[in-house]
Amino acid sequence: MDAAVVAAGFPGGETEAGFPKPRHSAGAAATEKEKKVAALAARLSPCVVTWSSDDATGASEATAARARRQFAAMLANLGGAHGWKETTPTEDVPTENGGVYVIATYKKRGWILNARHSSMHPWTESTAMATKESCFDSLTDEETGILEDVD
Repeated sequence: MDAAVVAAGFPGGETEAGFPKPRHSAGAAATEKEKKVAALAARLSPCVVTWSSDDATGASEATAARARRQFAAMLANLGGAHGWKETTPTEDVPTENGGVYVIATYKKRGWILNARHSSMHPWTESTAMATKESCFDSLTDEETGILEDVD
C-alpha cells in the first residue's frame, strides 16, 4: 500500500497495521460495548492494514481535483504494479454540495481492500483498508454483531 500511495503522489498519510485509532479511548469509563469493540479490534489488528490522507484546511476545488486524481493513480498502481484485482467498478457519485464520493473494492490472495475518497468543500479525504478474509471468516456470531453495531 505504501508504494502505491507514494507512486500516486499523495503528500502525506499514514499506513499502519490495525484499525484506525478510535476517536476516544476505551479506558476505565468506557461502556461494556466500547470495551468489547476495543478487545475485538486488538485481536483482529494483525489482519488489517489501513491508510488515510485528509485535508481539512480549506481544500480548494483545485486541491480536491488533485486529490481525486491521486486517488485514481493509487488505485491504478495497486492494480497494475501490485496485482490487486478490482471486484466492483469504481464510480464517482456526486454529492449535494458539489463534492464527490468514490468507493472501490479490490482483492488479492485472500485480502480485500476497500478504498474510499470523498471531497466536500472544504474537506478532502482518501482512505484504504485491507483485511485478511480468513481472520474475519472465523468470527463468532456475537463478534460479527459487535462489528456490525460499531458507529
